[in-house]
Amino acid sequence: MADLSVTVDGLKLPNPFVIASGPPGTNANVIAKAFDEGWGAVVAKTVSLDASKIVNVQPRYARMRVGREIVGWQNIELISDRPFATWLEEFRQLKAKYPDRVLIASVMEEYRKEAWVEIIERCQEAGVDAFELNFSCPHGLPERRMGSAMGQDPEILYEVCGWVRAASSVPVWAKMTPNITHIEEPARAALSAGCDGISAINTILCVMGVNLRTLRPEPTVEGYSTPGGYSCRAVRPVALRMVMECARMMEQEFPDRSLSGIGGIETGEDAAQFILLGAGTVQVCTGVMIHGYKLVHELKRGLSEFMDEHGFKSVSDFRGRSLPYFTSHSDLVHRQAEARAAERARAQGVVTKDAHWSVDKFVEQSEQLVAND
Repeated sequence: MADLSVTVDGLKLPNPFVIASGPPGTNANVIAKAFDEGWGAVVAKTVSLDASKIVNVQPRYARMRVGREIVGWQNIELISDRPFATWLEEFRQLKAKYPDRVLIASVMEEYRKEAWVEIIERCQEAGVDAFELNFSCPHGLPERRMGSAMGQDPEILYEVCGWVRAASSVPVWAKMTPNITHIEEPARAALSAGCDGISAINTILCVMGVNLRTLRPEPTVEGYSTPGGYSCRAVRPVALRMVMECARMMEQEFPDRSLSGIGGIETGEDAAQFILLGAGTVQVCTGVMIHGYKLVHELKRGLSEFMDEHGFKSVSDFRGRSLPYFTSHSDLVHRQAEARAAERARAQGVVTKDAHWSVDKFVEQSEQLVAND
C-alpha cells in the first residue's frame, strides 16, 4: 500500500493534495470542510490588510465546454473581501480545532514594506503554519502594483520576498504568474531572496469568448467585461511545462527548496504527472468548484493506484523522475539519427557491438568489418 504522506519544508501533510487559494478556502466553514474530507493542507483565499477596496461583481465566471464537460474556466474574482480582523480570528479558530493540520495564509499587499511586514506578523501571531505570497493574480489589482504586476518584475519580487522572509518564522512560498515569458526568472528571484518554495502556476490571463447573439464579451457585467484568469483542465499542459521549467532550474540552483504544482488537476493521474516533473505537493481550486470537496478521495485513489502499479512506496520515490527526459530539439535530432543508423546496421547484419555477433553469420559479419582491399 502506497504511503501518500509528505513532509515539505518541515510541514507534515497526510497527502500531497492541497486546496489552492480561492473560493474553496474562502472562510473557516469551508476550510473546516476541506480538513474533514481529508485534504492534505489548505491555502486560504488571499487576504490583504484593507478589504474595503475589494468589490466583486456578478457574474464573475465563464466556462468552456466540450460536449457537456467543462474544460475551461475563467474568473474575474478578486481576493477576499472579508475584513482582515475576521480572518485572523478564523485562523485562530481553525488552528485550535485542527492543530495537526496545515493551514497556509495567502497574502497580497501593495509595494510597501510596512504593509507586508504587518500582514505577515499578524497572520503569524494567529497561528498559520506557512505563507503563500500571491504575486500572480492576473486581474483586478495590477493598477495598484499588486498580484501579477509585482510578480512580473523580478527585482521587486526579490525585494518583497526579502521583507517577508525577514519577518516570518514559518515557511514561505511564492506563487508564480504564468503571464510572463520566462517563469524561471521570478522564481529564481523569490528563491534567492530566501523563499522556501515556489507555487506554480496561477491562472492565465484570457478572454473566454464573445457571445455571438449579443456581441458582448463574457462574463458580461452591465454589458461590459474585462480579461480574467483561465483555469481548469485546458491549462494543464501549460502548467506542466512551467512546473518543469521551474523544477529544472531549482534542481540545479536550489535543490533543497520545494515546488507546489497547480493547473487543471482533477485526477490522481493528473497529480502524478506534476510530481513526476518535480512537484512535492499539488494544489486544486477549480476542480473543487466543479466536483466538490470529496474530490480528494478520488485524487488519493488514483495516485495510490499509480504508485502501486509502478512499485513506488512514497511520493518521494518518483518526484522528478521524468525531468531527465527533457532535452533540446537538436539533441532529439542527434538521438534519432543515431537510433536509425543503428537500426540500419542491425538490419544489414553489421556488428556495432560485441553482443551483435551471431554464430550463424560469423563469417559474413567478419567480411563486413574488413576495410576495402
